[in-house]
Amino acid sequence: QVRLVESGGGLVQAGGSLSLTCEVSGRAIGLLSVGWFRQFPGKEREFVAAISRSGRGTYTPARFTISRDNAKDRVYLRMNRLQPEDTAIYSCAARETASSAQIFQTSGEYSYWGQGTQVTVSA
Repeated sequence: QVRLVESGGGLVQAGGSLSLTCEVSGRAIGLLSVGWFRQFPGKEREFVAAISRSGRGTYTPARFTISRDNAKDRVYLRMNRLQPEDTAIYSCAARETASSAQIFQTSGEYSYWGQGTQVTVSA
């Protein structure tokens, strides 16, 4: 069973940065495509970033970047110039895929989820 554990959330002032970590266990991370989503209170999950098995990434907004370190079984989300509207619970998700290049941007495409980590940006 794949297990995902997020860390790195917290409170930051507007304009600041945070790096979130998704630690993967239970499956070779090299076989997984991984994504980050965020959820605002009362809203559906929103796509933030995703990275393919080969390391090709996509993210929105452009202030965010995603990377992976397969040797450490980790995927990272670097968030710069944070704004109060970025306040949300951030969760990582993973799925097996035979494709090394494919990126998945909808929550329904993922099989495994972490518990999430709270990011709060103060004005």
